Order: sequence, then C-alpha cells, then structure tokens
Amino acid sequence: MRWQGLGVDLDDGALPGLDRAGFVRTVSTPEFEGVTFHEVLCKSALNKVPPESRLPFAWTINPMRGCSHACRYCFARPTHEYLDLDAGRDFDSQIVVKTNIAAVLRRELARRSWHRERVALGTNTDPYQRAEGRYRLMPGIIRALTEAATPFSILTKGTLMRRDLSLLTLAAQRVEVGIAVSLAIHDPELQHAVEPGTPTPKARLELIRTFADAGFRVNVMVAPVIPYLTDSERHLDELLEAIAAAGASGVTAFPMHLRGSTRGWFLSWLAEEHPALVRRYRQLYGRGAYVSPEYSAWLRARIDPLIARQGLSGDRSSPPQLDRASKVDSLPAISVPTLF
Repeated sequence: MRWQGLGVDLDDGALPGLDRAGFVRTVSTPEFEGVTFHEVLCKSALNKVPPESRLPFAWTINPMRGCSHACRYCFARPTHEYLDLDAGRDFDSQIVVKTNIAAVLRRELARRSWHRERVALGTNTDPYQRAEGRYRLMPGIIRALTEAATPFSILTKGTLMRRDLSLLTLAAQRVEVGIAVSLAIHDPELQHAVEPGTPTPKARLELIRTFADAGFRVNVMVAPVIPYLTDSERHLDELLEAIAAAGASGVTAFPMHLRGSTRGWFLSWLAEEHPALVRRYRQLYGRGAYVSPEYSAWLRARIDPLIARQGLSGDRSSPPQLDRASKVDSLPAISVPTLF
C-alpha cells in the first residue's frame, strides 16, 4: 500500500507503523466493540500486480488493511507487521480505512495512461467486512470503475455485498463484472471457530443465490480446504451440493497454505482446539508454507470428481453475462452518510 504524508499534522501516538502518513484519526464505537479504526488518506488506490504472478487481473484495490472476519488462516495477516502491528489479534481488531479511496481512484482512472485493465477487489482483505456498512467505500469504487469503463471483479465472504446488488447489476450492463463468494466450510460450528467474524454458511449460500438469480455467474472459492478438518469426502460433497443448489456457476478449490506469521497463528489455534492434529500438520507442511505435493495430488483426485458431479467445473474465470442491450447512461447518485 502506497501511503505518503499528505500534510495531516496530528499526533496520534497510537500507530507507529503509519508514521502519521496520511493519518486522520482513530475511532472506536460501541457498535464495533473490540475493534479500532484508523482512518487514513491514501495517495494511491490502484496496486499493480507483478506480471510474473500470472493472475487474471493486472491491478488490485484494497479499501482497508486488517479484517474483522478474523479467519485463522488468512494469508494477509503478515501485512499488518509493516505497520508495527501484530499479525494475530491486531490484524483482526486494528482496521486501517482509506476514507478517500474512491476520490483517489477516480483521479487515477482519468489518466491518459490508464488502459482499462481488469481490477480485482478482495484479493487481500475483504472489501465487504463489517466496517463497510459504516464507511460505504464500495459504492464509490464501483461507480468510479464503471464510469471509467474498467472491468472488475469482487471476491468476498461478506453478505453486505447484497446492499450493492442494484449498482453492480447496472455496472454489469456497461463493463464485465466478476462476482465470487468464498465459502469453504459447511459445518456452522467449525466455520464459527475458524472464521469467527464471518457470516454463516447459510447466509453466504443465500448471497450466492441472490446474485445468481440476478443473472450473475457466481464463482465460489472453496478455499482454503483445511487438511483433516474440511477435506473429507462427505464434507466436500455436502458443501458442493449446497453451492450448486444455490445457483453457482463454478468452483475453485485448493488446500490451505500458511505463510509467515499466519502459520504460527493458525497452529496455536490448532494446538488448543485440535491438539491431535499438530504432529500431522508439521509432517504435512514441513518447514514451509505449502502442503506436500502428495497431499495436493490426493486432494485434487478427491475433489475434482465431486465438482464435476455437481456441474461446477465450468469456466471459473468468466464474468457474468447480463443483458447489455440497454446501456446505462448514468448510475444513480450514492448518498454517503456522515461517519460516526
């Protein structure tokens, strides 16, 4: 994230990693008990994806850093250490919010050098985590991308995306809009233990159904598959059956990886909740972040037939195909309420 000092001279005394770069204020409210928001002014909204990554998008946007979803396995946790915050509870509770991101994005998209390359949201932290309900950053971002004729995709666990369905439907009449929902755990008790701040599996299945009924081809990220906890044939089959019944068009699945400090955070939870699995995990992951090649091959052999049986092995990267015969000349105005 490229933050630079914007002349905001405030002594916050609370967030040393920001070095007061664009810092505005720190906010805590009873509505978000246990969560602190650090509002900043960003200088750049678009993040360039290295070509060698071979991802199907060239740019990303991250409206926030940190995530109240608090997923034990989140690969983005180590990024909080750049702010002199820890990758565990601080990542879950110290949320950095780029309050001016929509205005900055609009300026960047207006440059002559902008080539309308695909932009992805939700690749780092979730743009529809609970704070979005208060800050309402996504409507402005969606508007800016649409008016700049820039295709984009959203990946989320957040049912708050339903709020923007009308806006996203209008956007999809002008540009390619990809919608993906992350749902990797079908057991609600396990889901609450591993992803304590996320909507329930049932709620996310309803989100998938809502967008599928609206005409979007919804891809579902059945990821990460957590070894020995969510990789049984019964769990995967029941989950995929529910996803297919909700109207999803495709599924992407892969095993959990544990990079950097995420590894220690997850394994500490595993030792408390499933101590019998710790030795198996150390054997499976060794000293690295990824499962053994043998496990990857075993999981692929198990899940691919299940995906095919549910009709979910179609084109997983295609944008939704909505009726574009009626072009939208303007999008509705977005009302942004006063914050706190």
